[in-house]
Amino acid sequence: MTDRFVVIGAGTMGLGIAYVAAGAGFAVELVEVDAGRATAATDSLHRLWDAAVRRGKLSAADAEAGRDRLAVLPDLDECAAQPAIIVEAVPERLDLKRSVLAAAEARQPALLASNTSSIPIGELATGLRAPDRFLGLHFFNPVWVMSLLEVVVGAATAPDRVQDAVALAGRLGKDPIVVRDMPGFATSRLGVTLGLEAIRMVADGVASPSDIDKAMVLGYRHPVGPLELTDLVGLDVRLDIARTLQRSYGDRFAPPPLLVEMVTEGRLGKKSGAGFYRWEGGVRQ
Repeated sequence: MTDRFVVIGAGTMGLGIAYVAAGAGFAVELVEVDAGRATAATDSLHRLWDAAVRRGKLSAADAEAGRDRLAVLPDLDECAAQPAIIVEAVPERLDLKRSVLAAAEARQPALLASNTSSIPIGELATGLRAPDRFLGLHFFNPVWVMSLLEVVVGAATAPDRVQDAVALAGRLGKDPIVVRDMPGFATSRLGVTLGLEAIRMVADGVASPSDIDKAMVLGYRHPVGPLELTDLVGLDVRLDIARTLQRSYGDRFAPPPLLVEMVTEGRLGKKSGAGFYRWEGGVRQ
């Protein structure tokens, strides 16, 4: 096994995974076919390293070493075969993920993983030649802050690969939980339930978003409220997950019309500058 870590997709989660992997000493290849997104991801990663140095989290030398371990590539074909791991972090669409995973498997990684937050691993494994090497690695946003890593075990996943994933979590500085392959796993199923109900409460005029969030922070000791968390995750991501869960569990996960409306209008949360809150320079207003 080589010490190479390939990430496919340079969106919010992909660049976060790449940053943490580079910090853990892996040679990281971040694959992004969209040139504009690749440039934006590179800029974001450099800002992360600069900020870590300013805050005293990293030395200048360690930050520079992290930069040196990162390569941003426009095509998976430019990655050499047999990396230690490939993690796909593309949008939550079954057909897209299956296509990406099939191409990734052809690079013969020792471990193949999806960063899916809701799609069953068994559905994603359809068509893979070696499903025993495949599992879910569900990271949380922002990846460089959140310590949890959800390891999702498919029906065909080999026990040795589960052990590899748990060991990988430790190297990345994550605290893993191992869960059975069910739609929504443990975290999304619970988190989306709370988030959708909070959105319905906004639509019903129960209280303002900030007061609903305050109720959960002060009353239940949540570190962040469900609506602010929805802004951080992305309303479009929450909508995709809700629709996936609705197909599996029924209309208790039906997306509220307000969520659909906000996504249609481009109010996606922090990444668009507006969601349930306004965001400027990455800071909630």
